[in-house]
Amino acid sequence: MAASLAAEQKSAEVTDWAARIGWLVGLALFVALVYWLMREGWKWRGTLQSDLPELPTAPDDPGPARLGMSGRYHGSTTAGQWLDRIVAHGLGTRSRAELTLTDAGLDVVRPGAADFFVPVGALREARLDKGIAGKVLTEGGLLVVTWAHGGRLIDSGFRSDRAAEHGEWVDTLNNMICKSTDTEGAR
Repeated sequence: MAASLAAEQKSAEVTDWAARIGWLVGLALFVALVYWLMREGWKWRGTLQSDLPELPTAPDDPGPARLGMSGRYHGSTTAGQWLDRIVAHGLGTRSRAELTLTDAGLDVVRPGAADFFVPVGALREARLDKGIAGKVLTEGGLLVVTWAHGGRLIDSGFRSDRAAEHGEWVDTLNNMICKSTDTEGAR
């Protein structure tokens, strides 16, 4: 009986290290290819949007701050098309953001990314929304500012560190837009 047990026992299969290493190298090359294709797609989108003019910068004296907010900038899209991300001039780069609203417009300061300024005459609408390309939140979790630049309407999405202040931003921005429109119409 002991002889039959010894005959039935087998040693474990020997690992084929060459095949395993081959699969790992193949997987690493595939991941690198996918990453490279995504990067090229991002660059191609920037090339397609190269007609967008340079972003405006804040004036030397924008006036006193009406509102201030710190939070995150989640990106910009073509207005009304929340998945059509705009990447030209760094608008596609998510980052921390400091927003300052003055009588001159909206100043967006982004550490590590391109700052930009939206003159009050270019502001079109402010609203609460639930998403923008690459970021989806609960209903009303995102402050979306619509503005005109280079013959294009752009939606830019922001999320405050204190979401309770979004409503005040929407009201103040929309009041400024109405006053600006009334002033331009009276001329």
